[in-house]
Amino acid sequence: MRRVVTDDLEALLEALPPHIAGPLAQREDRGELLEVVLDLGRLPEARFPTQDVVLSNQEVTQEDIDYVVSRIGAFGDDNRAGIERTLHRISAIRNRSGKIIGLSCRVGRAVFGTVELIRDLVESGKSIMLLGRPGVGKTTMLREVARVLADELGKRVMVVDTSNEIAGDGDIPHPAIGHARRMQVPTPAMQHAVMIEAVENHMPEVIIIDEMGTELEAQAARTIAERGVQLIATAHGNTLENLILNPTLCDLVGGIQTVTLSDEEARRRGTQKSILERKAPPTFDVLVELQTWDRVCIYPDVASTVDAMLRGRDFQVEIRWVDEDGEIRKESRMYSSSALSTANLGKYLPAKLTPKRILPFGIERERLEKVARRLGLPVELASDVQEADLLLITKNHYRRTPQVIRAAEALGLPIYVLRSNTLTQIEQGLTEIYELPKHEDSISQALQEVEEAIQRIRAGQSSLELRPQNSFIRRLQHQLAEKYDLKSRSVGREPERRLRIFR
Repeated sequence: MRRVVTDDLEALLEALPPHIAGPLAQREDRGELLEVVLDLGRLPEARFPTQDVVLSNQEVTQEDIDYVVSRIGAFGDDNRAGIERTLHRISAIRNRSGKIIGLSCRVGRAVFGTVELIRDLVESGKSIMLLGRPGVGKTTMLREVARVLADELGKRVMVVDTSNEIAGDGDIPHPAIGHARRMQVPTPAMQHAVMIEAVENHMPEVIIIDEMGTELEAQAARTIAERGVQLIATAHGNTLENLILNPTLCDLVGGIQTVTLSDEEARRRGTQKSILERKAPPTFDVLVELQTWDRVCIYPDVASTVDAMLRGRDFQVEIRWVDEDGEIRKESRMYSSSALSTANLGKYLPAKLTPKRILPFGIERERLEKVARRLGLPVELASDVQEADLLLITKNHYRRTPQVIRAAEALGLPIYVLRSNTLTQIEQGLTEIYELPKHEDSISQALQEVEEAIQRIRAGQSSLELRPQNSFIRRLQHQLAEKYDLKSRSVGREPERRLRIFR
């Protein structure tokens, strides 16, 4: 598989002040540049995959920021702008009065050849959802998909382009999308309306969308799919499990509802009376998780996979990757729900690869050692990414994308993300890393708690408060209480928000 990269880097350098662009232009590794950061009163920085580089010993002035702003396109409601006929994105930071005091100048690259990993899926006519962490190449692949479908297969392709992220700034789309047409979105809040307009007014065979994240966009996607149009999109979330547990976007994979079985049916199935089931056919037929630029995990039948996950059954995935010779390799694997939970933390790890040297970031070492001793796990704490088997990091630190993350990714280390630096979260993380037997599923426990509360209230108790849960589980609890004609209300503040059930 051969890839060709174009980045129009000269256009971005011309938009930067000369004393900042000059040192950058002289660097031999400028082809790996990720972004240039200009913050008022601070030294200008260039960010690369494994390091941050100071470009000048002069602090950024307001004149420097105004210099860049005057040479790029207008900023939209999302504080993003671009450079015409390029894929570069410039994001603004404003002060309280609205004045721009910071800029993130991100390099946009068209990478030709990325679609080869999933070309057969794209050509099949099925609707495809792409998931993956930021920076893994989702938008880049969408551009390639648009070009292949429009130029090589001759289909009518419409790109719904919010913030001009896919086809670049200006009224003329970037050549990276080929002959696909592009509809610009005036403001991110209008993306769902433009999606519907595209299918109603322009007779597309394929619609391509980036970063679906609202319930209205999920509803619009279902409308498009029901009209027989192939839909290829990305959404907020890294894995299929993220979508299933996301109350806003779970409709994309069919939605989830609570079903109460009869005593006889529950005994026949060997389950409790209240179970989770898929509500409707998924909007997308196939789901692809982009794990790295050269590796994907494919769920070829979203409907059957979601059903298997909800019932605790094994399901099959296909792993594809590009080897050292540039050849595409494929491997089918069976995963259970516990294996999927491991994937939700970031990687699929074969059982024989048990990591032992852990580099904690944003996590107290004493807490990690305490949990490891209690679980009897052979954990060695690394002090440097070079000697670590994996990186264990909190969600807040992961979002900030510190240099340690880029260094870990460059070394190919697995990255496990915890919601917080608590003993419970650390225990759950180590349980996944070492593939320990897990306790009963938290959703099942929460529904079982509702059933017990309902029985006590029907027996005469006036009200009961349940244990704190997240918003998705609380919604399922509300639904179950409603089935028994009982009232329920969420009380308290996060993270202690919980359900109160009463007559």
